[in-house]
Amino acid sequence: MAKIIDRINNPADLQKLSSLELADLAGEIRSFLVENVAKTGGHMGPNLGVVELTIALHRMFSSPTDTIIFDTGHQAYVHKILTGRKNFANLRTAQGLSGYPSRAESVHDVVENSHASTALSWAQGVAEAKALKGDRSYTVAVIGDGAMTGGMTWEALNNISERPDLRLIIVVNDNGRSYEPTIGGLAHHLDALRTSPTYERALRWGKQHLKSRGKPGELTYDALHGIKRGVADMVSPEQVMFSDLGIKYTGPVDGHDIVATEFQLARAKEFTGPIIVHVITEKGRGYTPAEENDADHFHTVGPIHPETGLPVKKERFGWTSVFAEEIVQLAKRNSKIVGISAAMMEPVGLKPLRAQFPQRVFDVGIAEQHAMTMAAGLSYAGCHPVIALYATFLNRAFDQLLMDAALHQQGITVVLDRAGITGADGASHNGMWDLAIASMIPGIRVAAPRDASTLRKLLGQAVSIEDGPTIVRYPKGSVPPDIKAETTADGLEVLFHSSRKGKNVLIVAVGAMAGQAIALSKELAARGQAVKCVDPGWVIPISPALLAQVAAADLVVTIEDGEVTNGVGSLLRTTCAAKNCFTPIKSFGIPQAFLPTDSRDNLLESSHMTPTTMLKELADLLD
Repeated sequence: MAKIIDRINNPADLQKLSSLELADLAGEIRSFLVENVAKTGGHMGPNLGVVELTIALHRMFSSPTDTIIFDTGHQAYVHKILTGRKNFANLRTAQGLSGYPSRAESVHDVVENSHASTALSWAQGVAEAKALKGDRSYTVAVIGDGAMTGGMTWEALNNISERPDLRLIIVVNDNGRSYEPTIGGLAHHLDALRTSPTYERALRWGKQHLKSRGKPGELTYDALHGIKRGVADMVSPEQVMFSDLGIKYTGPVDGHDIVATEFQLARAKEFTGPIIVHVITEKGRGYTPAEENDADHFHTVGPIHPETGLPVKKERFGWTSVFAEEIVQLAKRNSKIVGISAAMMEPVGLKPLRAQFPQRVFDVGIAEQHAMTMAAGLSYAGCHPVIALYATFLNRAFDQLLMDAALHQQGITVVLDRAGITGADGASHNGMWDLAIASMIPGIRVAAPRDASTLRKLLGQAVSIEDGPTIVRYPKGSVPPDIKAETTADGLEVLFHSSRKGKNVLIVAVGAMAGQAIALSKELAARGQAVKCVDPGWVIPISPALLAQVAAADLVVTIEDGEVTNGVGSLLRTTCAAKNCFTPIKSFGIPQAFLPTDSRDNLLESSHMTPTTMLKELADLLD
């Protein structure tokens, strides 16, 4: 039997389907997602939760004339399917679809976003421009309840409330979670609405009315107006979600009931001005392993067995697990240590610390700026905060790190997971800007461990520093075997040393690039060069010991998994020049560009950061 999903090549095709066919389509999309994402990996849970909601959105609005903006974009797989992109064979690779909305793929994609809490600001900007041009089409922002814990959302809401004539609809996709259960006052407010007797009565009444007035699953004229009349009696149109802001509110509605969701969206279109549509969904809906276990484990997955949800290949333990274990041990010995997460407790490794010391770990929601300044306050009052973030999200808290932490010399430690090239998650998730950011900040110290042993050592040193902020950074993925140093002198660990008659080449390995640095050192030694490869451990600021090694060399090569333009190599060059040391320095690192979606290995090669590509670039300098 032909599948309904095969007949859907653009949103207009949805208008041809009956209510029963829409329900069947939702089931087919779920099966499609499980089958395909299980092969490639990707964001499984969020997309299973928005199937019916996305169908309803594309039936009630005419994309791309009506602008639909997703926040965050990892919930846009269903949107891609409904807009004609059903080839998921190479999802999140250079040859396939992006894991987020992509303007290069479709006119239906607006914001290539993976950083939460930005959709309302985008949406107001789009809606304002439409109003100026006399364009009467709608702008729709789809935002999760977790993303509504971010400060930008509230800044946008404050401004949107002053624009009563904007044709702007805010769909709150409320599943009670981001990676984990949503925290804070907003979560309690949404929960109160979600569990109110009024909502339950309205929902029950509406379903009964459908059953009695029409064919099963079929929305008749009488049923539509019956629901409208019944809901109007039970949930006032004037009910306000944010009473102080005065933005109109409708809902809550069961987001897995296409008919009911369409009705609420149609109702929202009848109002003048901005309105919030509160939609209740379930993360991981329709996938048994997610429903029977912890849906958050299926937020994003690698290749899995679709029947069980278990990984196809068990990976070597990762950097995050080493941090998660070590921070618990450090906290046991040092009662000043507290943890801070920005809505990512498990992904960044703070969940074991919270289990051991629940009163000493804070989840602030998707609010990195607040996390950083709160950490400064904790430090001032006698604690030593450890903020664990994905490196890409440090960008959001730059001002707070600079002005609240560093300026006041507060002892805080920022642990950056997924630093450097991450690959499959695309340009916005590469943690490539942290070294350049840190190099501008007076008094900050940055450590880059090369393996599990040095991560434990450097983390222990970082949490003992109380006169300014520290950063410990490491990449995504599994940890390589420990790399033992041959010798140690003045804090520099020598990883490789060969004496030849050629030029004295000093190779500076920054953290996880130690493996490539050692491989390059061996290649240069085989070509007759005198090579020394060192790992400073602490890479910012530049240490006197490293400056002494640079002064004694004929050529210095730095290798870092960060933006090369303003990173460690650039800082070394500037610091040496200030000391009247002008040894040539060749720096290898990530180019100043937004990297395409690709594997880490391919991106390292295209960035000229493999031993072979680096050797080619060094040939002229050595000759």
